[in-house]
Amino acid sequence: VQLQASGGGLVQAGGSLRLSCAASGRTSSSYALGWFRQAPGKEREFVASINWGGGNTYYADSVKGRFTISRDNAKNTVYLQMNSLSPEDTAVYYCAAGLTSRAVVTGTIAYWGQGTLVTVSS
Repeated sequence: VQLQASGGGLVQAGGSLRLSCAASGRTSSSYALGWFRQAPGKEREFVASINWGGGNTYYADSVKGRFTISRDNAKNTVYLQMNSLSPEDTAVYYCAAGLTSRAVVTGTIAYWGQGTLVTVSS
């Protein structure tokens, strides 16, 4: 499975961005997908995950109510809509695939994508 993330960029505080991650490969549609992020000097942390059917989602407390994860299985793509961004959201965001959305939460990752940089200016 290959994961290609896109959509990062520079945004002002309070603004919005939408990240996309396209999955490819023979079994890509059967995996739960999610997002992690790594800020400068910090460890990579879980952001959000979604199961194959889209009915089971998890969020980190720091993004609840601001970020929304969704997926389009017809396009094998997962999205992360990020609203009310703050400088604390500045990080490289990574797409990830796991067997279940809960597994993604715990960091049990089968495949990682490359990162996309999100920079939020104050």
